Amino acid sequence: MSDESKAAETPAEEQVSESKPAEEPAKPEAGEQGKAAEKPAAEVVEPEFSITGSLPEPRTGILAILAGGVLALDVLTKVLSVAFLEDADPIKLFGGVLYLTFVRNPGAAFGLAEGMTWILALIALGVAGFILWISRNLRSQPWAVGLGLVLGGAVGNLADRLFREPGPMRGHVVDFLSLFDPFGQVWPVFNVADMAIVSGGATIIVLALMRHDYDGTVHKDAPAPVVQDGLQESK
Repeated sequence: MSDESKAAETPAEEQVSESKPAEEPAKPEAGEQGKAAEKPAAEVVEPEFSITGSLPEPRTGILAILAGGVLALDVLTKVLSVAFLEDADPIKLFGGVLYLTFVRNPGAAFGLAEGMTWILALIALGVAGFILWISRNLRSQPWAVGLGLVLGGAVGNLADRLFREPGPMRGHVVDFLSLFDPFGQVWPVFNVADMAIVSGGATIIVLALMRHDYDGTVHKDAPAPVVQDGLQESK
């Protein structure tokens, strides 16, 4: 064969080889394909909770204003009670739903811990100190309201135990509100500080059940995984 015929055949062979389709990559076997599909799902780690929203500014102002207001109202009403209700007959209000009476309470509510006033004073000091300590990170307005009510009420009753008779750390708390009975037979006689403590405590319990933290974070459960085609996918 001549050189010219070889030269003519060479491009044709090269053209045929270039026109061949590229070989497809080998497909993984069924077992390997299942493992490859399951790998991303295994690497996904769902958190126990998610934090939503940004942290607002500290709410110490709301805490201070509310606590100061509760304390001022408690002191004022106790001063008026000593001036007008002591040694006087109970005053009936709202058809007997509420009575204004006068009681000096040496213990806690429901007649508990009588004669242990100094222990109650220490507890009130501890509560007030704890609230002031966590107020540095207080960024939840509802928590500021609840803690402000508790702080104002605790300090109000603490002031009685520190400065009223019979002496420091042994003073009797002035109570003057009674429900449905003039002498506290249905419900123990209480005061403004007691109302603030109960209201603030209830607010804090509700917030805790709703998983709202005092620093402004809200905890939510991670979404449950959905099983589809043998794989786990999150919603």
